Amino acid sequence: MPMMPTIPLKQFAKELWAETQEDDIFNGAAVLGFYLTLAIFPTMVFMMAVIPYLPIPNVDQAIMDALRQALPKSAADMFAGVVGEITREQRGGLLSLGLLGALWATSSGMYAVMQQLNISYDVKETRGFLKARAVALALSVLFVLLILGAFSLIVAGGLLQDWLASRFGLSGGLLAFFVVFRWVVIVAALTLAVALIYYLAPDVKQDFAFITPGALISVATLLLASVGFAWYAQNLGDYDASYGSVGAVIVLMLWLYIAGLAILFGSEINALIEHHAKDGKDKGEHAPGQKERDPAIAAQSAQRAPRQRA
Repeated sequence: MPMMPTIPLKQFAKELWAETQEDDIFNGAAVLGFYLTLAIFPTMVFMMAVIPYLPIPNVDQAIMDALRQALPKSAADMFAGVVGEITREQRGGLLSLGLLGALWATSSGMYAVMQQLNISYDVKETRGFLKARAVALALSVLFVLLILGAFSLIVAGGLLQDWLASRFGLSGGLLAFFVVFRWVVIVAALTLAVALIYYLAPDVKQDFAFITPGALISVATLLLASVGFAWYAQNLGDYDASYGSVGAVIVLMLWLYIAGLAILFGSEINALIEHHAKDGKDKGEHAPGQKERDPAIAAQSAQRAPRQRA
């Protein structure tokens, strides 16, 4: 990503707010929340069906423990109830028969992310249906592999911690190191996943960058919002009492809405930096000098421009 020239922070914040309003990221996050809700259960079912074939034990438990820390208890328990039976034994039939359906459902959620990120850059999709779906499938598979790889590292680190503790004793320093190691792996994997989404999902030409302002802010927002929302749902928002068994689904959709909002907000930051950079792309360009702005987006922006100037 090109470096952003020096501009006043106040001006950047003002333009960022205008862009988020123009691109309507709050409604966009609601769209993502819906599609991600449809995609997350097939993804988890397929992932949990794959895990028993991995050489590292207890990866499924590590994933569920992380989900229980990120999600309110009711939503995490719902996950455990849906996927718990699948993790008890290897089911080759489920793995083979469920592969296409799980990948299609997962890629549908990723395809929705791609369309929303195109709005951030004010471009229309030109890759064609099959190519766009292939990109969505590739991103979905990469995302699953990142999750499995990250938690395999965490479990392997736990095994190493147990071995060191059995030989040298479990000191406070050793315990603190592996706690930090666990969160470093999670944050690094999440940052890489967001970086890959920002690189491959929008229909624009750009160089891959592991660290971008948008990715860092998106990951930080997602982590802080997850902790805050989990605390709110457990202590103040009694969704189970208000909605019964549907409360867990509502909590899950709200959490996915927050995740979608964090992704879109980070994308708006990266896009605005790109538009301000000396060698970056203007709004509506797939590549520098190759403008092909979506007519619907252009008309929408033209209608909102007088109101913003007023």
